[in-house]
Amino acid sequence: MSGHFDAGQTPEVASPAPPQVQRLKANSVGLVGVVFMAIATAAPITAMTGNLPIAVGFGNGIGAPAGYLFATLVLSVFSIGYVAMAKHITSAGAFYGYISHGLGRVVGMASGLLAVLAYVVFEASIVGIFAYFADTTVNAQFGVDLNWSIYALGMLAVTAVLSWFDIHLTSRLLGVLLVAEVAVLAAMAIAVLVQGGGPDGLSAEPINPANAFKGAAGLGLFFAFWSWVGFESTAMYGEESRNPKKVIPRATLISVIGVGLFYVFVSWMAIDGSGLEKSKEIASGSAPLDVFFGPTGDFIGGWAVDWFQWLLITGSFACGMAFHQCAARYLYAIGREGFISRKLGNTHPVHGSPYFASFVQSIIATGIVLLFLITDQDPYVHLYTLLAILGTMAILIVQTLCSFAVIGYFHVGKNHPETAHWFRTFLAPLLGGVAMIAVVVLLLQNMETAAGAASDSLLFTLTPYIVGGVFVGGIALALYMRARSPERYELMGRIILEEAGERVDDEQPDDAPVSVRS
Repeated sequence: MSGHFDAGQTPEVASPAPPQVQRLKANSVGLVGVVFMAIATAAPITAMTGNLPIAVGFGNGIGAPAGYLFATLVLSVFSIGYVAMAKHITSAGAFYGYISHGLGRVVGMASGLLAVLAYVVFEASIVGIFAYFADTTVNAQFGVDLNWSIYALGMLAVTAVLSWFDIHLTSRLLGVLLVAEVAVLAAMAIAVLVQGGGPDGLSAEPINPANAFKGAAGLGLFFAFWSWVGFESTAMYGEESRNPKKVIPRATLISVIGVGLFYVFVSWMAIDGSGLEKSKEIASGSAPLDVFFGPTGDFIGGWAVDWFQWLLITGSFACGMAFHQCAARYLYAIGREGFISRKLGNTHPVHGSPYFASFVQSIIATGIVLLFLITDQDPYVHLYTLLAILGTMAILIVQTLCSFAVIGYFHVGKNHPETAHWFRTFLAPLLGGVAMIAVVVLLLQNMETAAGAASDSLLFTLTPYIVGGVFVGGIALALYMRARSPERYELMGRIILEEAGERVDDEQPDDAPVSVRS
């Protein structure tokens, strides 16, 4: 399939010949499917078991649920501007397209490469925690001790095969896995609530807003925000969704608010089920997952703990597959514009999937996993933790820039005055952007604690330089293209889906308002 592009021109530079671009398969996924894909990247069961014990044991203690409540409010404000952009710009490149339209092509390309970096390493990171969960669970329940690489490479192979097909197949599988992991967390929380809590009964202290900022509040709040990474992926499926102008905004808000309220409830009940002071003791001890396993066993039964352990495996698999889809679509979006390689922009003639970009992502993720394997790194301590920090730093910077891109698009660029609004497209993204800057600062301040035993590794030391280097490299690439190949520069971040077809926006200088040709 190919789309027709109508390129405009400026007095300075004539537009390039309209490129023929292979399209992703339209109408492949609806509202529920997009929501499932987005929540799968947030991975509720992995986020809860991986982040809450650290927040409770070493961060803001029993105030961790209040920290999740605070993060819900901040991310909801951020999402107001994000969905405003989604109503007018539909692109598999998501942040790449949004920032290019709002802050110009130079910052757009730098942000696009940062987003590619983030999602590329996120898949490998999740493969690490999947392998860790699989290894420990199979060993504990069956006494079979296999090398973690067998689980890791198996997950990579299955993900590669499933991603070859229509996104509809993946969304259905992720839906089943997501419902299962949400069900076990909800069952634990509801059982604690119905039976009146643990040793201290039901206490409202964990959701007291003041407690969110006690103890090592910075660490606790960072892990709260970390739990949402991936929710913004809704916009990547716009070109494949039904009625994207409505589906993507709704899916984003449902994902942010729904996941936030769920996190608050589950973390609150886990702490109440364990006991206020006891939960801190457990979380900082040698078996931190007992913050969840304890209440699950006490209020439901030992059999539920066994299922919980298996759902940790399936939940991390769903998360990794969702991140794979995100990485493939970013590579596809950049590739179809002629950057890195045009082959990345190829779609499957039958399934309409970005199969070549997906294949490349599988090769990259496999290479990363093998590198950690041959250097004798631990799948959880090193592969998961270090790459999660690297990817999170990159994506938080991109989210911050996206907030300011909303203001640039609607108010500096004067696009779509019928949508521009003092709160939705100015104050909300401004507040969201400032809050995101604060989250980036929290990450920098708490990186060493977040990395734990891996903080002495070379990758940990290089993480800020890798992120900065990729961003500067993106700026350099854009400036080079502007000077040497203006016709290719004109395409940066501008291939979007408009109604039934794709086209390239009018070219204007970065410091001038960006107009959208209807």
